[in-house]
Amino acid sequence: MTKGVMFDFSGTLFRVVSTAEWLAAFTAAGLGLPAHEQAELVHRLEEFGALPGGVPPRRIPPDIQQAWDTRDLTPELHRGAYTALTRAAAPPAGLDVDALYESHRAPASWRPYPDTAPVLRELRRRGVPVAVVSNIGWDLRPVFRAHGLDELVDSYVLSYEVGAQKPDPVIFETACAGLGLAPADVLMVGDDRTCDGGATALGCGFHPVEHLPVDRRPDALLPLLAGLPG
Repeated sequence: MTKGVMFDFSGTLFRVVSTAEWLAAFTAAGLGLPAHEQAELVHRLEEFGALPGGVPPRRIPPDIQQAWDTRDLTPELHRGAYTALTRAAAPPAGLDVDALYESHRAPASWRPYPDTAPVLRELRRRGVPVAVVSNIGWDLRPVFRAHGLDELVDSYVLSYEVGAQKPDPVIFETACAGLGLAPADVLMVGDDRTCDGGATALGCGFHPVEHLPVDRRPDALLPLLAGLPG
């Protein structure tokens, strides 16, 4: 029987704003680009996957590949990989690439899915402990606090703090130990069948969800409640 739940962050509990919104919010004063050039820049940023948690890169330059593969192990690697991808998108000279990267960490850049709060509250009501297990290079706790969800999470297991990325068993073992439960008693919920689904190697259950825009995925988490103690 499932006694605890591990959730992925991006694409599972929260979704980052679109690349166009990210760029527009950062450049509210304006880059001085015509509308069509702004749109072309958004397209290039998406081609290279420059927004963490956003559109996956369709093209990664060979000299960035290694940084990309290890990006979630340290804050420096994370920043280096994504700012390199932004530079690969050939932004205008007036765009501060490092400041643009920093802006994606703001709580306003992240939106919880419609069923995130109801499911987390119901798990807390049932006494089911929750861990957030994320491949990430920065502290996401302020995002949960800003959206009033931090009190519903028992522990955060973040790749850059553990020094291991999903699907490495170490990160799931750490999360299960933090919940005080055996892997067989823990369900992993996530949008990546390779990284998040890797928890099954330890004997955890797995509930997949789709990484969709917030307004297109209203009830993906609710079904998991049926299999949990009530």
